[in-house]
Amino acid sequence: MLTTRLGDITTARVGAIVNAANSRLMGGGGVDCAIHRAGGPSILRECRAIVERRGNLPTGEAVITSAGDLRCDYVIHTVGPVWTGDDAPEHDRLLASAYTASLELAAAHAVRTIAFPNISCGVYRFPKDRAATVALGAVRAWIAANPGVVDAVEFVCFDRENLELYERELRVDPHEASP
Repeated sequence: MLTTRLGDITTARVGAIVNAANSRLMGGGGVDCAIHRAGGPSILRECRAIVERRGNLPTGEAVITSAGDLRCDYVIHTVGPVWTGDDAPEHDRLLASAYTASLELAAAHAVRTIAFPNISCGVYRFPKDRAATVALGAVRAWIAANPGVVDAVEFVCFDRENLELYERELRVDPHEASP
């Protein structure tokens, strides 16, 4: 089941929340800062250990940590693309990869419910309408290829504009092909 709501992802009661992280996993701004602040110092310690072990996280990939003081079991950290306006297909591919890599980690850790923020739509400047289309397309494709693995995916939107875009995109029937 795919749903969307307006709110604060740090309060989501799901198996895992996804963090729109920076490549250094150091709790930058926006949702990344909010998750690190609400989750407490244990998340940052785990992120530092991951970076020490494997280096910075490439765009489109994901890693998982415990959730610290959050209401979920895990935080999945993924890096979305920074929108530059050029090479849009590559940006779309990397954003889709951030969603699918997160779902793969959720499945590997037997997470049945997951909440996503609007990845790359803040300081990374990805066009919000395009991001909603890419996100829903990637998640729908992954669910279709992995039936029964995840029970619920929630998109937690920080602002009303994203909420309306995701609600509109959720109403689009993915089986109706455009001519």
